[in-house]
Amino acid sequence: MSAMIAAAASAVLVHGAFVDGSGWKSVHDKLVSQGHEVIVVQNPTASLADDVAVTKRAIASAKGPVILVGHSYGGAIITEAGNDPKVAALVYVAAFVPDKGESVASLTKDPVPGAPPAPIVPQGEFLTIDKAKFHAAFAADVDAKTAKFMADSQPGWGLPAVGGVITEAAWKTKPSFYLLATQDMMIPPVAQTSMAKRGGLDVTEVKASHAVMVSQPDAVVAVIVKAAKATASK
Repeated sequence: MSAMIAAAASAVLVHGAFVDGSGWKSVHDKLVSQGHEVIVVQNPTASLADDVAVTKRAIASAKGPVILVGHSYGGAIITEAGNDPKVAALVYVAAFVPDKGESVASLTKDPVPGAPPAPIVPQGEFLTIDKAKFHAAFAADVDAKTAKFMADSQPGWGLPAVGGVITEAAWKTKPSFYLLATQDMMIPPVAQTSMAKRGGLDVTEVKASHAVMVSQPDAVVAVIVKAAKATASK
């Protein structure tokens, strides 16, 4: 199977909570340089339903079969939106992998023993991360200047997004891959391992923070390309 066949896949990149699509820039640039069409979704992160709708519009606009990629809360979005017939494979990047009837809220209701609590601060109907703790908790392996910008530009995460329930889990019927960030302080690595194992996902580990798409874009790209090649060979 040639690289040109794999490059026919379109990558749709879905960000998670507390960030926007700009965090995918390095991943985007590297995929484009390899010949992939790349669409970066800008989710409002106010409700799961709205985020799924925005992602489905991006999928519809793609030219080729879609490799749907989700970071963090984006994992919930792609789990629902990934049922679209244009989606050939799913890639979870330090992400939640909910099953039918589950939500991010239900997956996180019981804290992982020994894991430090994420410094999340409620602001009315939205959640944010304590700016003073953002660098250490979310992006420890990102330079301080970039991490400060990420903290200062973070959008709120709506409670209807946190509590949005999955109706059908796409990972049950689509080839699915997981990039596990072993230094993650937002979603404990043990929780990532558990979710990926439950779903039978193809797992790749990388020593990185939760902001792995910013700090380790090559690792993210490698898994996306792996998914594209696996899909093209079928």
